Amino acid sequence: MNPPIRFVTTDDGVRIACAAHGDGRPLIFVRGWISHLELAWDDPAFRAYFEAIGRQLRVVRFDMRGNGLSDRDVPPVGLDEMQADISAVMDEYAPLPAVIYAQCWGGPAAIAWAAAHPDRVSHLILDGTFADGARITNAERRERIVQTLRELPEAGLLLMAHYTQPNLNKPRFGQIDQSGTCVHPAMAAQLYAAGFTWDVSTLLEKLTMPVLVLHRRNTQAIPMRLGREIASSVPGARFVALNGTAHNPWEEDPEEALGAIGEFLGVQLLRQESPQGRIAGDEGLLTILYTDMEESTRMTRALGDDRAQAVRREHDAIIRQALRAHGGNEVKHTGDGVMATFTSAARALQCAIAIQRALAVRNDLSEQTVRVRIGINAGEPVAEAGDIFGTAVIAASRVMEQAGGDEILVSNVVRELCAGKGFQFIDRGMVELKGFDEAVRLFQVGW
Repeated sequence: MNPPIRFVTTDDGVRIACAAHGDGRPLIFVRGWISHLELAWDDPAFRAYFEAIGRQLRVVRFDMRGNGLSDRDVPPVGLDEMQADISAVMDEYAPLPAVIYAQCWGGPAAIAWAAAHPDRVSHLILDGTFADGARITNAERRERIVQTLRELPEAGLLLMAHYTQPNLNKPRFGQIDQSGTCVHPAMAAQLYAAGFTWDVSTLLEKLTMPVLVLHRRNTQAIPMRLGREIASSVPGARFVALNGTAHNPWEEDPEEALGAIGEFLGVQLLRQESPQGRIAGDEGLLTILYTDMEESTRMTRALGDDRAQAVRREHDAIIRQALRAHGGNEVKHTGDGVMATFTSAARALQCAIAIQRALAVRNDLSEQTVRVRIGINAGEPVAEAGDIFGTAVIAASRVMEQAGGDEILVSNVVRELCAGKGFQFIDRGMVELKGFDEAVRLFQVGW
């Protein structure tokens, strides 16, 4: 069943269509354009992505004026009008500070709104967007895009669909069509022309809330350099480059984006909920991650039992938060670390990188440094009584023992499983592991 549609009215009298699902603190999704609440929910990839977010937060989506189910016969739309739409939705659904998740053309309006209302935004997520529209492409191409949308809407549809998702043979929801189901072609052309003139670059340094910037590496719609420029201009912003060519994060590999958002917000976002206590999605290949806190005994002697235990609690919280964010299952605590399993090797590496980065931030703020070594292997372990056993598990532990503090080491099989995923691997050569007759090639993961 589609989430029910409600309407809110802006200060200038425009009716905005909204839909909400999930429970928890509110997350306002600012698509900008082109959108249609009902057609979007009929797209399986889009729906699964936002259902995952809705398991932890109350997701509020809306059609900007001129789009979808909102008022369509409106004057030309600019940043002021788009901010008025955000204000109306926030006033209705977010009495307390909310997460704003802005994507694509919705980014500049969300940046401007957050800069003007910092006390009402707890976190800001900027996904595949820009601060200066003129930098999306050169002047000749900007004019050609707008002219095509004005004069040849059907060709404009195909052009925009190709930029957004090059691997699809036909457009998904949210593109223009001759019937104007999502947006009238004239409005689409006006919005594109306006977007190319927007520049909120000077507002980036005024953003005081935590900011996460996501951008697909090889998107053709909005170059990744523009996302990187946003992150470099916002104090303390996090930047995550997502693998793939599809501009929308719910296409290709949505788990990568969900993992980054979950880590940023401190929640676990999975497209399908995992039964509690289950070690594997099913019998078969698992990626096994081991962590170990370096020199923990020496730390205990130096700090005493109480203070050392407080440090361990911080360590455990960081690791468990990363596991939740990336779909890891903690099999057991080893005293100075954890052993966890993943059904995806890429998510295991993302989790390990997140752990090391979080510990680095923690160490910058603390007098007591915590250094953790991480080892990762993949194989088919034997599950019994809530634990796992076998050669693959022992090898993961031995790989971890070869790592130094702050290092992530993986076996060659893990590297091969993650080929083409954008990770940086440094060959450590053939290494003899205790208890194994043959040497194993290990790789260090850059983070």
